[in-house]
Amino acid sequence: MNFIAITEEDRKHMLREIGVNDIKDLFKDIPENIRNAYSLELPEALSEIEVEKLLKKHASGNTLPVSFVGAGVYQHQVPAVVDALASRSEFYTAYTPYQPEVSQGTLTAIFEFQSMISNLTGMDATNASMYDGATALAESVMMASSHSKKNRIAVSGALHPNYLHVLQTYAWASDMEIIVIGTENGVTSLTDMENLLDDSIAACVVQYPNFWGCIEDLSSFSKKAREKNVLIIVAVNEMMSLGLLKPPGEFGADIVCGEAQSFGNYPAFGGPMVGFISVKKEFLRKIPGRLVGKTTDVDGKEAYVLTLQTREQHIRREKATSNICTNEGLMALRSVMYLSLIGPKLTDIARLNHSLASYMKAGLLSLGFTAVFQSPFFNEFVVKKDNVNILYEKLKNDGFILGLNLEAYGMKDCMLVCVTEYRTRDEIDSLLAACRNAIA
Repeated sequence: MNFIAITEEDRKHMLREIGVNDIKDLFKDIPENIRNAYSLELPEALSEIEVEKLLKKHASGNTLPVSFVGAGVYQHQVPAVVDALASRSEFYTAYTPYQPEVSQGTLTAIFEFQSMISNLTGMDATNASMYDGATALAESVMMASSHSKKNRIAVSGALHPNYLHVLQTYAWASDMEIIVIGTENGVTSLTDMENLLDDSIAACVVQYPNFWGCIEDLSSFSKKAREKNVLIIVAVNEMMSLGLLKPPGEFGADIVCGEAQSFGNYPAFGGPMVGFISVKKEFLRKIPGRLVGKTTDVDGKEAYVLTLQTREQHIRREKATSNICTNEGLMALRSVMYLSLIGPKLTDIARLNHSLASYMKAGLLSLGFTAVFQSPFFNEFVVKKDNVNILYEKLKNDGFILGLNLEAYGMKDCMLVCVTEYRTRDEIDSLLAACRNAIA
């Protein structure tokens, strides 16, 4: 396939046909204060060598801060072999394996992804990945509503704000009612959620660990929800936590969804991500996206195929569970490679996450920070200190990002701090020393 650039005369002809005089007119609907923040005036073209030199010049001025930000995207160690294998052309150029006779390798990898995530979540089946955790949650809620024929959803106030916004957008377009339940000491007010349970509620949504890093205890609540015929949806944003915490399936979750980015994938400025949905057997024919199943071919040999598909390409559109469930195949593949390499050591890595986070929290408390919540946590926690914004800027100048400033979420002088195994004790000690000097 060849690319032929348009000429200036082509451009003018296209503008005339559209009915505008200038390319800038195409953007007149964008507010001026936003539009003027970016210039569409590009410099003259450069040669390949000149571009390379310019980019190197810009790159030389970059600095890489030591970051303690999590909040939904986590920096974990990625073994070099994951990059080496996943960058092979057989993998990164592959698309959805509709033709099993030529896609056994990809289908096998996706099957293993489904198996591994199912084991971690304690569920019967997992789909072949999703866009990301937020859309996976929204699709899970849609499935729960369709299954129960109810349209009211109780959602924890400790759910990740981005997840909630995406869910509310889906709900707005689907005539669903989202009821946000308050929190106590950083966890969902399960008493308030329980009082809401009635025949009109399709499902309850809780994040585990939640946005504030606190670990929710849903063991007794799930039994009460089942008595009311209400589904439990558990969102897991930091999958590394399941190396240490009880799988949601063991305390009664009907649907587990979330984000597997922590396994073998980089933060990469927020994407691409790899969402998933895990379900009990009763949802097998309703789960959105794709499923890979194991079977035997005409010769009796083991084979893998896409199965039980409820996607719009394969059945009538009005019967489809979802229209957008793209399989993040390459990201899922990286997760499979990571989990295959790590194996049982996942528990050790998860324990190291908690240990380092606890060490960091203790250090901050010794410097005058206060713990906002007393609930158990995994690798994230919220601390507070007067004028923390000033301290944050001082630390940034020293090459440290303390955490996520929670002022935008109504929590003044609070920071959501995350520590994973990617950070070392020396880096934590250096941050604490810089913090001590800044306070002094």
